[in-house]
Amino acid sequence: MTRYLDILTILSAGLLIGTEFAVSVFINPVLWRLEDQAQAFAIKAFASKLGKVMPFWYVGTLLLLVAEAILRRSQPGEALVIGSCAVWTAVIVLTLLFLVPINNRIASVGDVVLSDAVKQEHKLWDARHRLRVVALTVAMVLFLSAVVGGNPA
Repeated sequence: MTRYLDILTILSAGLLIGTEFAVSVFINPVLWRLEDQAQAFAIKAFASKLGKVMPFWYVGTLLLLVAEAILRRSQPGEALVIGSCAVWTAVIVLTLLFLVPINNRIASVGDVVLSDAVKQEHKLWDARHRLRVVALTVAMVLFLSAVVGGNPA
């Protein structure tokens, strides 16, 4: 059962991190080059859609990591999984404090034009988001280190 949980946790965290990475490296740079009306529509659409889905995905992945930590008690890699849980939890808390309010404001903008203030908020969100991607990657590396080191073939 641990092997299946490992696979599910890796898939959930990996796909989530990949999605967040794609937003940061591919989607937002393309959005910056769009005309104002198209940019406003796209930013609002992404903020709304991802703002509805991602909270459940983040919490679901955290629950998988917590289950991994429980199953790995007193086993090699336990501290790494606990570290991964701690980083993931910190990311969720910091997201709620610093990214969600910006996302909600962006999601509520009109479709016609983006004010300079909204564009600046989106750039602030993007800068903070890049830090979040790094932190999520650290959490994933900790978890993968536990799985690889804790389950010799």
